[in-house]
Amino acid sequence: MSEQAGTQATEAIDRSPGVRAVATTAPLSWLARGWQDLRATGFRGAFYGLLFAAMGTAISLIYATRWQLTMGVSAGFFLLGPFVCTGVYELSRQRSRGEKPDLPASFYCWRRNLPSIAFYAAILTFAMIVWARVSVVIFALFSTTDFPTMKGMLAQIVSLQNLEFVAVWAAVGFVFATLVFSISVVSVPLMLDRRIDTMMAIFASVKTLFLNPRAIYLWALLIVLIIGTSLAIWFGLLVITAPWIGHATWHAYRDLIAADDER
Repeated sequence: MSEQAGTQATEAIDRSPGVRAVATTAPLSWLARGWQDLRATGFRGAFYGLLFAAMGTAISLIYATRWQLTMGVSAGFFLLGPFVCTGVYELSRQRSRGEKPDLPASFYCWRRNLPSIAFYAAILTFAMIVWARVSVVIFALFSTTDFPTMKGMLAQIVSLQNLEFVAVWAAVGFVFATLVFSISVVSVPLMLDRRIDTMMAIFASVKTLFLNPRAIYLWALLIVLIIGTSLAIWFGLLVITAPWIGHATWHAYRDLIAADDER
């Protein structure tokens, strides 16, 4: 059974789309073209940015009042996130095909490849739940106080009262973040555009990291800076920054994934 699974995985990797090498500074071009898409589509992507801002605000309010529910709400965010992102990608896809921007059509574009996108969303949600549990375990190993809770753990991170804990938590978090980001670089736009299955999209996404580590890590850093700044200053900034990153991600996909006739 294990040999058969290994063979199937190898075949999936072989069938996955080809990956191009890009310049280290390519993410700057993706941002520039993403901004052009945002403007050219009449800022229609701001509708999806509004959804992201609402999600972030909801998580923040629930954490402040009913923190026990935070993990469940966050899981819902990870489940819905890929579907919301497809709307932004679809707007860029329409523009790349010379079509008129159609916001209503982008609402249900995910139906073109629902099983694959849904499975990918489930994988992201599972990864988030695992990371949350691992964080609590790390807290428990370093804490000498009460039994760890999500609220207590986040308080420790923010206050920096235990630098040893923060260092270990950040190191493990970096590994988790790298794993999740590696399967996410181009997965959703690829599934939306070519309607391939989840595992083939994930394999292609991972290959982009192995072939372009500098460019992909720079891209991850830019996303963290732009979205992180929005979260730190005011969630309302996500109305613009979230679709901007979404449009730029479409161009990352177009640059990183080879056309079918290039294989």
